[in-house]
Amino acid sequence: MGKNKLARFAENLTFTNLFQVSFEDIQSQDFELKGKWREGYFKNNNPIVLELGCGKGEYTVGLAKKYPNKNFIGIDIKGARLWRGCKTAFEDKMSNVAFLRTHIQLLEKFFDKGEVDEIWITFCDPQPNNENRRLTCERFLNRYAQVMKPDGVLHLKTDSKELFDYTFESLNQNNHGIIFATDDLYASDYEGDAKDIQTFYEKMFLNEGKKITYIKFKL
Repeated sequence: MGKNKLARFAENLTFTNLFQVSFEDIQSQDFELKGKWREGYFKNNNPIVLELGCGKGEYTVGLAKKYPNKNFIGIDIKGARLWRGCKTAFEDKMSNVAFLRTHIQLLEKFFDKGEVDEIWITFCDPQPNNENRRLTCERFLNRYAQVMKPDGVLHLKTDSKELFDYTFESLNQNNHGIIFATDDLYASDYEGDAKDIQTFYEKMFLNEGKKITYIKFKL
């Protein structure tokens, strides 16, 4: 393990906006803030938005700056990646940002039914050889439904045309509501957050000439 990664792990322990819970501990009991994120951490009653597989937390931090009246939580299992978002939000004293280091399949251990208003999935691993691990497969969508409000909105932004096509077809087959979809975001007439914020990987993909796809939908 590199020295930079070890240093980031050590600094992560100093961030008050990062929650790290061992797999063993969360198996025995739900997280202490489950159902209490608003009053227990954010100290307000504002909507809660998740970024799943958030990596460096570009959307978590970017959206939090744009929408100070919403609460944002970035979730990823990679502590070295989370470090960047945690450090930025911590140093900028952003009170509407938190990060959670855990597996996405454990969402129900951390959030109560109807506690989440919105979910962003940005440039996740498309898992071309394992449908059950795709973050937009029905297994994961069912988990999201357990923690989201009935009218909650989800976003998928990806450079993977295969994941876009799979998600689009799956949403239609399972009678979910597609609000907007495009297989070439920057050539579309869409105006909104999906265009306004670009992740590190997105900029790299765009420089390579790849098209960015986007789906906005409800369960």
